[in-house]
Amino acid sequence: MSTAPAAAGWDCHAHLFGPYDRFALAPERSYTPPEALESHYLALLERLGLSHGVLVHPSAYGDDHALLLHTLARQPALRGVVVVRPGGPLPLSGLRARGVRGARFSHRSGAGGNFAGSASFDDLRVLAPALADAGLHAELWTDCRALDGIAADLMALPVPVVIDHMGGFDVGAGVDAGGFRTLLGLLASGKVWVKLCAYRNLLNAPDWQAGRPFQQKMVEANPERLLWGSDWPHLRVTPAPDTAQLLAMFKDWAGSGATVRQVLETNPETLYR
Repeated sequence: MSTAPAAAGWDCHAHLFGPYDRFALAPERSYTPPEALESHYLALLERLGLSHGVLVHPSAYGDDHALLLHTLARQPALRGVVVVRPGGPLPLSGLRARGVRGARFSHRSGAGGNFAGSASFDDLRVLAPALADAGLHAELWTDCRALDGIAADLMALPVPVVIDHMGGFDVGAGVDAGGFRTLLGLLASGKVWVKLCAYRNLLNAPDWQAGRPFQQKMVEANPERLLWGSDWPHLRVTPAPDTAQLLAMFKDWAGSGATVRQVLETNPETLYR
């Protein structure tokens, strides 16, 4: 059995795929990624100088959590986030003892507002009391344009909420855009956590440094509710970014070693331990 590296810090967002001869993808899926194995991810953590990771169940596996739960059983330094729907096959009770800490849902602007294979915000509303009983938080894939319509609902949920990908900020709209200011308000409340994973919001920007003021505004709003996630293996982004450069970019934008330690060590220990 392989082990995670002995270092400090957390990568709070990654996905595993395969080996496919043992953990086959769902027959009905919207994408077919190359294998991204447990051993590959542990090697990445070692290269990054990190000791812990959070694995998010990908939609390409549908309702089959076998790979995620198998990996968590083998790797005590890892934690997991599942995808569940009301009446689904995976019971919430007992998941925390198996290393699971949250359940992921989707609510985005535009047609449908939901990603194929994901659980919806309506599912979250229904399941929130059960998540609280199971000791799990809610993780939400959304964007700033959608946040105004659900901000009050997020504040009323009986569980902490973790927002992926820096809330899908619009780099063109800038840090004074209404949706981004809503995100900052949620962050400042302490109810909501945000994963600092900027690159998907910057793919069409001429210079990724355009993301710096967005991270800095989040640090100003509440550094105690920020996490960093690699988003490895960077699905459907070609060419894939260098994960080490993404981590270096976060550190550069953080402004101080104290903020880096807060985000990489203190905050995830609070949420995922």
